[in-house]
Amino acid sequence: MFFSVIVPLYNRPVEIKEMLTSLLDQTYKDFELIIVEDGSKNKAEHIVDKFKDKLDVKYYFKENEGQGFARNYGFKRAKGDYFIVFDSDIIVPKDYFLKVIDGIKEHGYDAFGGPDAAHDSFTAIQKAISYSMTSPFTTGGIRGNKKHVGQFHPRSFNLGISREVWEKTGGFKLSRRSEDIEFSIRMINSGFKVGLIPDAFVYHKRRTSFGQFYKQTHNFGKGRIDIYCLYPKELKPVHALPAIFVLGLIFLLMIDVINLLTMDEIYFLHILGLIGNTFLAFYTILLSLHALVTTKSLKVGLLSVVAAFTQLIAYGSGFLSQYAHKFITNKRG
Repeated sequence: MFFSVIVPLYNRPVEIKEMLTSLLDQTYKDFELIIVEDGSKNKAEHIVDKFKDKLDVKYYFKENEGQGFARNYGFKRAKGDYFIVFDSDIIVPKDYFLKVIDGIKEHGYDAFGGPDAAHDSFTAIQKAISYSMTSPFTTGGIRGNKKHVGQFHPRSFNLGISREVWEKTGGFKLSRRSEDIEFSIRMINSGFKVGLIPDAFVYHKRRTSFGQFYKQTHNFGKGRIDIYCLYPKELKPVHALPAIFVLGLIFLLMIDVINLLTMDEIYFLHILGLIGNTFLAFYTILLSLHALVTTKSLKVGLLSVVAAFTQLIAYGSGFLSQYAHKFITNKRG
């Protein structure tokens, strides 16, 4: 089984070096690597060139169009039976391809995805973000798990498709933001067998600061509404939970301010505030304990709480703002 690994790259030469290094140690060697530089100003060609005598790697530079179309550019030039899509900020475990082959043979997948994990070399913030993106107490609970909500939709940081899937679907139709979810839905609707290979995980760095993480997950929330506009049936109640969380926080803050100013004069609001703050405290304690047990680090566990709240608020606010833009502001205009 021959694999073509396609990696879109945009102004991240340091990241690609680490990923390429991890591919040197693969137990299964029958793969090619296609790096597509998507209009970067900070190019990585000089780094890729250093690996050409060690890996079957090809480097292409194209005008910036977004990661979705950069992957299509790589698909058109790929020779593999299966195409593997990675983000540039990952480290690939040495037995990755063997796990993929086992999963394909066992389940007969036409397309598949794998989960992500935190590597020992990651910073405390990166480990905290990794926890948040995979925790059952955040939106991460529906990503990359055996027990997920509805049909599994592979994400583009770790995604594989057969050549037949590419030839029939034409690849990505969106260039950015939720392009992988749209592609996954279209593959499923085309009759292909799509699923999760739990053991085919990668170490995913994601973002290096909470500011970057907020921006990324805010766009995820917006993207969920974009998907809803294309495929209304794909919006599940669970997708709205972060938005409800944000609205609840705003409502609770308003109640707390009123109670502070009126000093128990409004009994009903006092009871609501007590219930809301108790629930929030219980959730925070439960999240903290789970993070501490999961990460086995006090520092990472505490940062994981910050990451979880960042994710929920960012995703929820993105969801709400895009919903307002699509269905409220546009109608008024």
